[in-house]
Amino acid sequence: QVQLVESGGGSVQAGGSLRLSCAVSRSTYSNVYVGWFRQAPGKEREGVAAVYTNSNTPYYADSVKGRFTISQDNAKDMLYLQMNSLKPEDTAMYYCATASSVSAGWELSHRYYDYWGQGTQVTVSS
Repeated sequence: QVQLVESGGGSVQAGGSLRLSCAVSRSTYSNVYVGWFRQAPGKEREGVAAVYTNSNTPYYADSVKGRFTISQDNAKDMLYLQMNSLKPEDTAMYYCATASSVSAGWELSHRYYDYWGQGTQVTVSS
């Protein structure tokens, strides 16, 4: 059984920063993809950032490149998302998720991810 618990969301003004955390409970935090996704009301869930636990190679959506940084602490089974220069369009519910396998080029596709956290709300005001 895999459990994921997000924390760190909140309300900030445009230009501000937040750091999201995700505690991943799984027997082996290795050989999986872990990622951050977001969903705004009325919009489809979109991939924000992801990383393969064994390689540490990050994948970012174009909309967050240069502003968001995904990182992990494998020893603690923790995943993080540092979000800087936040914009009102970043407002959404943010979720962390894991996937056992992902086709190359589809690392940010939510369809490959099978375990999800409950989400944490991020609200950016202008």
